[in-house]
Amino acid sequence: MPRIEIYDTTLRDGSQAEGISFSLQDKLAITERLDCLGFDYVEGGYPASNEKDAQYFQRVRELDLKHVRVCAFGMTRRKGVKAEDDDGLKSLIDSHAKTITIVGKSSLFQVTEVLRTNAEENLAMIGESIAHLVAQGREVIFDAEHFFDGWKADAAYSISALKAAAEAGAKRVVLCDTNGGSMPEDIVRAVRNAIESLTVPVGIHCHNDCELAVANSLAAVDAGASQVQGTINGFGERCGNVDLISVVANLALKKSGYDLLIPGGVAHLTELSRFVYEILNMNFRSHQPFVGKSAFAHKGGMHVSGIARNTSAYEHIVPELVGNERRVLVSELSGRSNLVAMTQRHKIPNDSKLMDSILAQVVALEGAGYQFEAADGSFDLLVRKCIGTFRPHFERLSYRVNVETNARGEIRTEATVKIRIGDEICHEVAEGDGPVNAIDAAMRKALNGHFPALQKLHLIDYKVRVINSEASTAAGVRGVIESQDETDVWGTVGVSENVIEASWIALVDSFEYKLMKDEES
Repeated sequence: MPRIEIYDTTLRDGSQAEGISFSLQDKLAITERLDCLGFDYVEGGYPASNEKDAQYFQRVRELDLKHVRVCAFGMTRRKGVKAEDDDGLKSLIDSHAKTITIVGKSSLFQVTEVLRTNAEENLAMIGESIAHLVAQGREVIFDAEHFFDGWKADAAYSISALKAAAEAGAKRVVLCDTNGGSMPEDIVRAVRNAIESLTVPVGIHCHNDCELAVANSLAAVDAGASQVQGTINGFGERCGNVDLISVVANLALKKSGYDLLIPGGVAHLTELSRFVYEILNMNFRSHQPFVGKSAFAHKGGMHVSGIARNTSAYEHIVPELVGNERRVLVSELSGRSNLVAMTQRHKIPNDSKLMDSILAQVVALEGAGYQFEAADGSFDLLVRKCIGTFRPHFERLSYRVNVETNARGEIRTEATVKIRIGDEICHEVAEGDGPVNAIDAAMRKALNGHFPALQKLHLIDYKVRVINSEASTAAGVRGVIESQDETDVWGTVGVSENVIEASWIALVDSFEYKLMKDEES
């Protein structure tokens, strides 16, 4: 069974995406997580570019890594400079990384127009740089930048660049679709040509500018490539790099005869994807294939009825294979099958009168502006209210929010809340960055002494939508809060003509759902 090496460059190529930056500790934590799943390589960074990357290569040596090989990334020597005198190559050697990835031009256009040198000097830059690093006892991977564009324009020169790298001692040669503009059929022809011309393994590195990075990477593997480079969640410059989550899932579950990661590693892909989003303080991409929250979500009644009989009716894999889960959405479009599917997980009996009652409540509330598709927490509370098992943990009595600004433009927000817990009335005040944050802080002051589990509850997203005021049954504003604890993510919703009241309703539901969930676990 051939091994397909998975080479992660999230920490280097992924960090070049707009709005993404990793701290040193972030990079070390991601490295450890990739090692746990059995990734073959992780590209830690470019030590010549900044002090943080240089420090990474010192600190990563302290980690007890079992599987992954850490790579330092750099470029070929500068034109007209000896390899032993090149500062960039010196920094790679000083990184103590046992594997070094060198990027060099494999397109004659890039050589003449960007490097401003000639064809022979570029080949010398590639060969001499790699030979120097090999002489230092390093494993070298050569990334052939702009290979596919160069191959289409002058295949002979692009192949000569690969040969220069292999003859100098590169252990692997990786073909890069740097501009992300190649089609799968181009990838196949070029990869086969490269494999026929070389005696070392060939890899693939695709960008996603034509939305074909996954297809192109899989095509390259079918053509004989044995290494795939990419990033977690497809982060990268412009439109991003290939998403290794999708590549690994497709190779493991849709192809046959390939060995990847460690046994059981694929089942942790959802966890890995969300871990990286959390590290970056980014919201999950709901529609991301395989691991997104909506990847196995079903809304239409016919679909839900179908998966109730056989999940393969509307699912291409079992979601647990990648660590994800099936979700059934509820809206005014839902049939009884949606409600049955959602209530079964809580062992609620399939009673037709009860289901009709719940559906009537959903339709009425959605007519008033509610939506439960992203508010599974509020829906679960609604079900319990309908069947009479909901017991509130506290009673909200009143709140007040005060927002002040001074002559310097500084804004101060303060919230006061009054709630009843049993026979005790709690009256607390807190400041926050805004009204919702201030109410949340005051609520926590009032509740934490009675319910310490709420310390593990975090609000991760807050959205406000204006509902069509001309609709006869529509309310004014819908507030949706997304929350998480150490194990789950859920949404809650509130509707009111007042944005603070809508948010207060959603916030109360979030607290109640957390407390109810913990009691049932």
